[in-house]
Amino acid sequence: MGRIRTGLVKRISRSLVEKYPTLFTTDYEQNKEIIGKILETGSKKLKDQIAGYVTHLMKIRAQKA
Repeated sequence: MGRIRTGLVKRISRSLVEKYPTLFTTDYEQNKEIIGKILETGSKKLKDQIAGYVTHLMKIRAQKA
């Protein structure tokens, strides 16, 4: 079993994927760089968690398409 993500991480990630659907890919490192440019947060851990969940969401979208 994996770790449970908080509602904050899920909410921010979903809104970013809605706003910028073509910006993100299934590559975690690339998503981490993009999120670092978009978000203004001082927490590296939060940015990494959001990047991980965005990657997860993009993989799900790729499977459906």
